[in-house]
Amino acid sequence: MVTVYDVPAEQLILKTAQKLKENDKIVPPEWAEFARTGRHTEKAPVQEDWWYNRAASILRKLYVKGPMGSSKLAAEYGGFADKGSMPNRAVKGSRNIARKCMMQLESAGYLVSKDKQGRAISPAGQSLLDNTAKEVFDEMNKN
Repeated sequence: MVTVYDVPAEQLILKTAQKLKENDKIVPPEWAEFARTGRHTEKAPVQEDWWYNRAASILRKLYVKGPMGSSKLAAEYGGFADKGSMPNRAVKGSRNIARKCMMQLESAGYLVSKDKQGRAISPAGQSLLDNTAKEVFDEMNKN
């Protein structure tokens, strides 16, 4: 049986994002085209469908790393802030983006809330990722 661990993350995320676009519950908010993804970035993302890619990436991270809250997810998407002549230091990404994506994924049925641990992947979310991983695996081996 093919799982998330058997395929490259980038291909899995792109394929899952295409499936998430078909879901009515996952829609980017109106401010998404202007929002920066963290304090370490200068501009908003240039991809039009970056919201779906981030939601798919969050779904995969919760599959691999277990239950997580918005603060830990923001740290996963962080980077280095340019502090001028002072040394750069690590900063977190946007908690608002992580929280909104997790709320949408939970309303779609792909995540479940765990008490005091954050959110974890639901059986429906695990099934979605495993089926997508199987499709990616088949495409890789066909060529």
